[in-house]
Amino acid sequence: MTITAQDILQARVLIVDDQQSNVLLLEQMLESAGYTNVHSTMDPGTVTGMHRRTPFDLILLDLQMPGMDGFQVMEGLKANAIDDYIPVLVITAQPGHKLRALQSGAKDFVSKPFDMLEVRTRIHNLLEVRLLHQRLANMNHALELEVQERTAELRESEARYRALTELATDWYWEQDKEGRFTRVSGPVLEMLGMRVDPLVDGPEAPPADDGWNMVQRADLQARIAARTPFLDVQLDHVSAKGVERSYRVSGTPMFDGSCTFIGYRGFGVEILK
Repeated sequence: MTITAQDILQARVLIVDDQQSNVLLLEQMLESAGYTNVHSTMDPGTVTGMHRRTPFDLILLDLQMPGMDGFQVMEGLKANAIDDYIPVLVITAQPGHKLRALQSGAKDFVSKPFDMLEVRTRIHNLLEVRLLHQRLANMNHALELEVQERTAELRESEARYRALTELATDWYWEQDKEGRFTRVSGPVLEMLGMRVDPLVDGPEAPPADDGWNMVQRADLQARIAARTPFLDVQLDHVSAKGVERSYRVSGTPMFDGSCTFIGYRGFGVEILK
C-alpha cells in the first residue's frame, strides 16, 4: 500500500485565509513544489460546503479570521464529517492556540511568519498520512463487500446442499452445539438412539435392544461427541421380524465464520442388497 510522490502532488488542497497575501504566498509555494490541485478561499463560511461537495485531502486553515474563526470552521467540518478524519493543518501566529487547535481536531500546525521548508514538509507528511488513511479505508470497504458476497454465496450453497442432500438421501439431520436436533428427516433419531421433544413423540429414549447394532451406534455417537467428520459409516439393523437392513451414514461438524462450533449435520442412505 504505497503512496507515490505523484499521488501526493495530485492531492486536493484548500487554502483558507482572509489575507490575500498569505493565500498567494501559499499558492505559489505549493505550485512551485509541483502540486497541481490547489484551491483557495478567503471566506471561511464556504469551507464546509466546499469540503462536503468535493472532499479535500488537506485544508490549510488560518485561525484568526473575522466573522468566523478557524475553530468554528473545524466545528463545522466535524459536524459534517464524511469520515472520522478531519484533514486540517492549522496556521496560527498565536502560540497559545496550538494546543486548543489540536484538541479541536487539527492534525498539525504551522506558525506565522512562515518557514517555507517547514510548511512544505508538514504538508507533504500530512498528505501522505491522509492518502494512506483513505487507501486503507477503501481496502476495508472492499473487504467488507467481499465478505458480504462470500457470505451470501455460502448461504446459497448451504441451501442448495441441504436441498440436494434431502432429495438424494434417505435421511438428514442437523443438531445445534448442545446436541439438540433442529432438523430431522428419516429414521435418524432411532438410529442414533436419541430423542428430541419438539420433533418426535415416544418414550424418553429408545429401548436398549431396538434392533440396531449397538457397537456400531456407540461408535457413531462417539464420533459426533468428538466433533469429527465421518464418511460412509455402516450401521446394521434387524427388525422384530428378523429382516436385516444396512445403512451408510456420513456427517460433519458445522462452524460459523469465526470458527466457532455451532452444531452437527449428517445424512445417510440404505445399502441395497
